[in-house]
Amino acid sequence: MSIHLHLRAVAESEIRDDHTWLAAFMWAAWDDHPEEYAAGIADSIDKVWDAVNDLYAAADVLEADAGKLWTLPIYGGRPVAHSAEADPSNPPLMILEPAGVSQAAEFLASVSFEELWNVASAKLRRYGQDEAQARQEFLDHHRDLVGFYERAAAVGHAVVKAVWA
Repeated sequence: MSIHLHLRAVAESEIRDDHTWLAAFMWAAWDDHPEEYAAGIADSIDKVWDAVNDLYAAADVLEADAGKLWTLPIYGGRPVAHSAEADPSNPPLMILEPAGVSQAAEFLASVSFEELWNVASAKLRRYGQDEAQARQEFLDHHRDLVGFYERAAAVGHAVVKAVWA
């Protein structure tokens, strides 16, 4: 079974705060994901997004007074509630507004992957995966997220997040 966290940058003025509309928008974006990924307006993480969040949580150990900016790249944003008539099979959705996107971009640009990895690596390696493989997987996710959030923040976009199963 494949499950993904899908992130899509979009102008805040183009977003309707309606779960049914937003789910349809994200579904269309998912259908176009390869093109949108190549254009730099989308990203996704297959299965391990919670572990990527754990990588960023290591920032609490590195800078105890840094606040909770590390929560923004993966779980940051406000949930979009289902309406009474919404299809319950629609994905969970969140919207991270432009100010939060800028904060996420600043956090990602300022944090040292190596320092995060040194704190969190033992927790992040999956069974049977050697350290070099695990490190590369998380480094790739980190680099993708740095670029994605940097581009979204530069144009003042919000980020919509959906979980697809």
